[in-house]
Amino acid sequence: MIQWKIFLAFFIPGILGYGGGPSSIPLIENEVVDRYGWLTTKEFSEVLALANSLPGPIATKMAGYIGYQEGGYLGVAVGEFATVAPSLIMLIALISLLYKFKDSPKVKKLTLFVRPAIAVMLGVMTYQFLEGSYLDIGLWQTLFLGAASFLLMEKFKVHPAFVIMGALGYGAVFLA
Repeated sequence: MIQWKIFLAFFIPGILGYGGGPSSIPLIENEVVDRYGWLTTKEFSEVLALANSLPGPIATKMAGYIGYQEGGYLGVAVGEFATVAPSLIMLIALISLLYKFKDSPKVKKLTLFVRPAIAVMLGVMTYQFLEGSYLDIGLWQTLFLGAASFLLMEKFKVHPAFVIMGALGYGAVFLA
């Protein structure tokens, strides 16, 4: 039964998460935190931070970690397959249809309507993570890490992977 729950927890966000990994993260959070209670919001944010710090797609790394935590090695396989299955199925089933209508004004208009919904979902998730950070490490630490990350990436053009590694190191030294 747990394998079926793992499958659903990652398959449903994969179907509904139009736009790739970032748009499916709030949906995965809803499944694993709210629906099944496998992780708390804080634990989910830590898993997300770890997944962001490693190369590759975020959703598959999260599926592997959570799948292993809940169902062992079989849970990893089920979670990984469930994460990529919607894209695989849709790609196989709809490739000719998408190619046929790729220049359609209606398809382009639909994309314009979906983007704001994704932006709102990511905004809500960002607010929840900032709130959790504020409650866990305090206002000054949160502001420092946010400002330092912004400056490093925007002004000094440091690659986000190095900023994430730096924030992980800062947290390990000063916040542990």
